[in-house]
Amino acid sequence: MKTAFSLLGVVLLLFGLSGCATEEPQESGEKSITIWWAQWAPADGLQELGKVFQKETGIEVVVHQIPWSSYQDQVFLNFGNNQTDFDIVVGDSQWIGRGATKRLFLDLTDWLPEAVDIGTIHPRALRYLCEYPGGSGRYFAAPCETDAVGFAYRKDWFEDAAEMAAFQEKYGRQLAVPETWAEFKEVAEFFTRPEEKVYGCALLTGRGYDSLTMGYQVLMWGWGGSWGDEEKHRVDGYANAEGPVQALQFMKDLMALAPPGGTNIDYGKSLDAFMSGSTAMSMNYFAFYPGIAAEMGDKAGFFKAPAHGQTRVTSLGGQGFSISTKVSSRQQELAKQFIAWFLQEKIQRQWVQKPAGFTANTSILSSAEFAGATAYNRPFAESMDLVRDFWNVPVYNELLSVAQRHLGEALDGRRSPKEALDALAAGHEQVFRRVFLLQ
Repeated sequence: MKTAFSLLGVVLLLFGLSGCATEEPQESGEKSITIWWAQWAPADGLQELGKVFQKETGIEVVVHQIPWSSYQDQVFLNFGNNQTDFDIVVGDSQWIGRGATKRLFLDLTDWLPEAVDIGTIHPRALRYLCEYPGGSGRYFAAPCETDAVGFAYRKDWFEDAAEMAAFQEKYGRQLAVPETWAEFKEVAEFFTRPEEKVYGCALLTGRGYDSLTMGYQVLMWGWGGSWGDEEKHRVDGYANAEGPVQALQFMKDLMALAPPGGTNIDYGKSLDAFMSGSTAMSMNYFAFYPGIAAEMGDKAGFFKAPAHGQTRVTSLGGQGFSISTKVSSRQQELAKQFIAWFLQEKIQRQWVQKPAGFTANTSILSSAEFAGATAYNRPFAESMDLVRDFWNVPVYNELLSVAQRHLGEALDGRRSPKEALDALAAGHEQVFRRVFLLQ
């Protein structure tokens, strides 16, 4: 996602390693580019576009796919070699800090604005998927697949006459897609019927990798919270302030309206809960929604994250292209040629035809054609204006581990939301102190 979807294997997957030689091309003159990405539908779409690129240029493109569960480990293990087996890696936003500071990702600062009109890239995608440090104007990636957290809902249930009448009688308003978290809770409460094995909502609460953190921060930001001061790396007084505490309590309250095991639902389980017909509303990344639409048709609808008061925010997903510093300069130039080709608007219009081929191109995102193409395109485009990201720093993994652990303690009832967030703040500050001591 981001999204590193730890259990995307519910929908896709095979493991294997392949790669092309990273030395200068052979005397035969044959040219090829190897791209590493996780194993899922967008990577298939990228491979299809790679064949188009090969027809136009004669340069072969090989998209090597690795299961999400081992993808990050495989990439950074490969960076430990003198040469990488890939020329381009499609990586999470949080990898950029590590890739930049360890000089693993090629600096694209001078090249990217020449290869593409920066003004055509959605500013939040440019900031979170391409730039490091934030606000520096230095680029170590180019947009590939953009994504955001949103919701799928049972449109057929919402439009059922009997359900609509019952909801109107109980709540005094029309049954509709929730605009606020308060409305979301009412709708979830209405559809929670354990005796029928039907539940109101499935939120992202999984403990593997990042799903709980990605789900919680949608509410945290909505309640006016933040992870901390990005410049001073202060966390105490931010992550454990009143707003985040209220958001975590609200999230915990929603667990009573979730299916069994609702306190530990990852991306795959959230998808299962919805597609099995047991859940009215399901939180997930938009990248999952083409599969839902293909399987369920008009029974499913999609909406952006609800607001709290005047604030509506969601979690960033997606990945960017980064070029390895551990391949030859000639391979780097071939990689640049492919990325520049991919970012052309005419190619982006082909990209958005692929399953979950979500673009960062502002012209396409704002077009009526894109909005009307699928049931999820409009809420996705609107969500791109709302995205924020977790800490984008080299110690991302350490911070994520702390967040996952302590947020889970709150949902499991082992600590109060306040106690859990106090522990989270202390843990994050300890990570930052250790980093500063080492510098």
